[in-house]
This record gives sequence, C-alpha cells and structure tokens, in this order.
Amino acid sequence: MTEGTTTSAVEVEDAASADESLVSRLEQEGDIAADYLEGLLDIADLDGDIDMDVEGDRALVSIVSDGNDRALQRLVGQDGEVLEALQELTRLAVHRETGERSRLMLDIAGFRARKRSELAALGAKAAEQAKSTGEQVKLQPMTPFERKVVHDAVAAAGLRSESEGEEPQRCVVVLPA
Repeated sequence: MTEGTTTSAVEVEDAASADESLVSRLEQEGDIAADYLEGLLDIADLDGDIDMDVEGDRALVSIVSDGNDRALQRLVGQDGEVLEALQELTRLAVHRETGERSRLMLDIAGFRARKRSELAALGAKAAEQAKSTGEQVKLQPMTPFERKVVHDAVAAAGLRSESEGEEPQRCVVVLPA
C-alpha cells in the first residue's frame, strides 16, 4: 500500500463520532424549531402536527394537518412567501438558542414537496430542450431553494447549469453538452 491510503480504526471511529455529533446537532435544531413553531400555531389558533427529520446536513421540519390543509395554506402564502418568512424566523429562533447558523428546511402542508417535484420536472424538461436544440435555456427567476432543485435535476440529466443575475432576479441557465 502507498502511504496515506490506509485508514486506521481511530480515523473510522472519529468519522462515526462526527456523524453522530452532526445528527445530534440537527435533531436539536429540529426540536428547537418544533417548539417555536408549536408556539406560533397556538398563537394563530391553527391545528397542525410537527414532523421532524434529518436529511443530509440539514434538519427538515414539516407542519402537517389532519386533513384540513386549507387552514395551513395561510402559513404558505402566495408562491410560498409566508413559508419563506416563517423558515427564516424559525432559523433565527434556532440561532438564538444554539448560537450557530441553521440551514433548517421548513415545509408546510406539503408545499415544498410539491414544489420540489414540479421543479425537478422543469429542470429535466429544460435539460432535454438544451440537449435537443444545442442552445442554452434560461429559466425564470427563482429562490435559492428552487434553483438548487433545478440544478440537481439538470445534473441528473447529465448536463451543467449555472445561476446568473442578482437576487431577486437570479435565474438558472441550462448549458448544452
């Protein structure tokens, strides 16, 4: 073996410990976020359950209803504007408690999950268009979350994409092969 290619048991243990530490920190973020959001739901007199999960390197918190998503739609707002604001407020609440910046993702009544599916389809369609025409495809301005989903879909289709412009007019450009 060449030098630097062996992995010691200590290194494996350290990596496992770091993973456990990250998951523990993200679970703590989820708990703080859930408490904050439950307080907001109480103030707004809205019913909803809080689901928490950890995906990759971020905590995912969802507010789901027991069948009456219509009431929670007020917390989503037009095109998710209220949802984005609530996500930032929730991140601030986590930051206040932990002292660390949070990348927590909030979903309400499945809005982000539906949006993610739509954006993945849009990214795949734009990639197919770029492949067939050999020309770049410029999409409408999007939020950072939306751009990330489109970039991932384009990459999955085997093409490259980049963001251009200034917020809030920043958009994805899909590049031909």
